[in-house]
Amino acid sequence: MIDDPEAVATRRPTVRIAFIITRTDVVGGAQIHVRDLSTALRAAGHDAVVVGGADGPLADQLRERGVPFYSLRHLTRPVGPLEDARCILELRRTLRKIQPDIISTHSTKAGFIGRIAGKTLGIPTLFTAHGWGFTEGRPPLQSLAFWAVERATAAWAARIITVCESDRLAAARTHLATRNHLVTIHNAMPDVGETLRANPEPSPPRLVMVARLSTWKDQPTLLSALAELKDLDWRLDLVGDGPLRGEVEALVDTLGLASKVGFLGLRLDVPELLAEAQIFVLISKWEGFPRSILEAMRAGLPVVASDVGGVRESVIDGETGFVIRRGDTARLQDCLGKLITNSDLRVRMGKAGRALYENQFTFDRLVKRNTELYDLVLERR
Repeated sequence: MIDDPEAVATRRPTVRIAFIITRTDVVGGAQIHVRDLSTALRAAGHDAVVVGGADGPLADQLRERGVPFYSLRHLTRPVGPLEDARCILELRRTLRKIQPDIISTHSTKAGFIGRIAGKTLGIPTLFTAHGWGFTEGRPPLQSLAFWAVERATAAWAARIITVCESDRLAAARTHLATRNHLVTIHNAMPDVGETLRANPEPSPPRLVMVARLSTWKDQPTLLSALAELKDLDWRLDLVGDGPLRGEVEALVDTLGLASKVGFLGLRLDVPELLAEAQIFVLISKWEGFPRSILEAMRAGLPVVASDVGGVRESVIDGETGFVIRRGDTARLQDCLGKLITNSDLRVRMGKAGRALYENQFTFDRLVKRNTELYDLVLERR
């Protein structure tokens, strides 16, 4: 049975919820989270709306799903005192029009602006952290700046939601907020039908990595490991684009992998691409709780991923895939070699990953946890 986000939310007394997110010009993990959750809540009879920056692909998708979208002219990613002050005033006017019972903010900038607006209007506000900007792997000064902003505004949220236990513990350990102020609600994905399930058995295997070509991802380490396996029969498709695409393409040529590595760019058909793959890879320097891993598990693929953020909360090392210490090219090479040459291992790990997804990461669990939290916050208002 397909786990449709429009059909999974439990019917409850209507709550009016305003989701706030900074960017709608991209459709990343936070945007997908807001899109699917707001859609499911409206399907359950709640009055969910989304407030965001200038119109973009996310706004179009929300309108197609019947979710009202309010565009804020002054809600942009760059930080600036004057523009941010204008944004707060604009957001306050919009929230007065919407009159929500509760505000749910997503992303750092929207979390900051939204908590100020919610606090001054007396509306209970939640902040969902889709990965902290101060966790291990970030430059020290940048980490300190992110932590200072989050620490200053933490008390303005009725609750802070983290998408993995690793992030909750990081916030508690660094005294960003008290432990009872933090709650973990793991990311989740709506299910797909049988036609979007992968078959990990065929050889030669096709490897797929879905990630932006940027500093925080680590395609170079993946390519270096695969360069030592070039005598084996495999193909890698890199899905995504970004500022480092030219450098990564040059590295592929230098390593002599041009015939084995494809650059697919930004794609809207990731579930279809995963259904045709045999191995999923996510090698990176920093993560929160990657939704792409859940997509791969949902498809029934074995996963090879870096041991960063909350990755170990979704990938069981040696059972559903392999978890690799950041930058450990030798072990990455070894684990990839095992999966490339052993179709039985791919099938076994893929089935285990699919079972774990069904047990812990279906979308109805996420909706249920969120609606329970809304009830709790409104009861204590």
